[in-house]
Amino acid sequence: MRIAVCDDNEIQRDITLQTVREYLLELDDGSTIDTYSSGRELVAAVEQGGAYDVYIMDIIMPDFDGIETSKELRSMSPTGEIVFLTNSNEYAADSYGVGALYYLLKPIDKRKLYNVLQRAADRLRRMEKAGMLVTTRTGVRRVLFQNIIYAERCGRIMRLHCLDGDFDTVSLRDSFKAAVAPLLTDTRFYLCGASYVLNLQHVVGVREREATLDNGVRLTLPRACAAPFRTAWSDFWIAGRDEYPQPADG
Repeated sequence: MRIAVCDDNEIQRDITLQTVREYLLELDDGSTIDTYSSGRELVAAVEQGGAYDVYIMDIIMPDFDGIETSKELRSMSPTGEIVFLTNSNEYAADSYGVGALYYLLKPIDKRKLYNVLQRAADRLRRMEKAGMLVTTRTGVRRVLFQNIIYAERCGRIMRLHCLDGDFDTVSLRDSFKAAVAPLLTDTRFYLCGASYVLNLQHVVGVREREATLDNGVRLTLPRACAAPFRTAWSDFWIAGRDEYPQPADG
């Protein structure tokens, strides 16, 4: 995992950093940690080096607080688990609004932070391993869900547009909806009419009937599903979470 710790308080930042380091020693899996003293510094780093798997950040920071920072991070990439640090329960609704995994009350309880990091790691592993088998003209191929940007029906075949290129299946024996049924078991995917399934992780914007993907492709959505899709996309990292973020239990 790539983990970012962001806190304007140097003492608290060092405490969090040390706690995370102790947790990673138990894993010994090559995970890395970077620290930032402001939300703007973190956002700039992500713009240059890409998203982190886990963000641990203080909610209350001067100039650019944790909520504003998270909104900016989400606008660049929907991936990454957010864990907020706070002195009060009053920020639950705000943390829910940016799809936070948890918020932890200060002073941080080491075991609670360990539990949250373990949950983030488990979730990441599940998402990395999830996939499906498809039959192409050259044989059976396993495709990871996280690599699929979108799938579309092209005549009697299904075309998968992936991070590592596009490829076609053999002629479909059943309907397109039946062919993409494995995708629809994963909350990342949304069926748009009879011809498209989009990975919500790769959708960077929706305007009226047009969805913009992170590879630059713009797709025109069927009129009937445009509004429901906009709602599904906006809810994906909010209402679509496993549960309402709350202080971690022991």
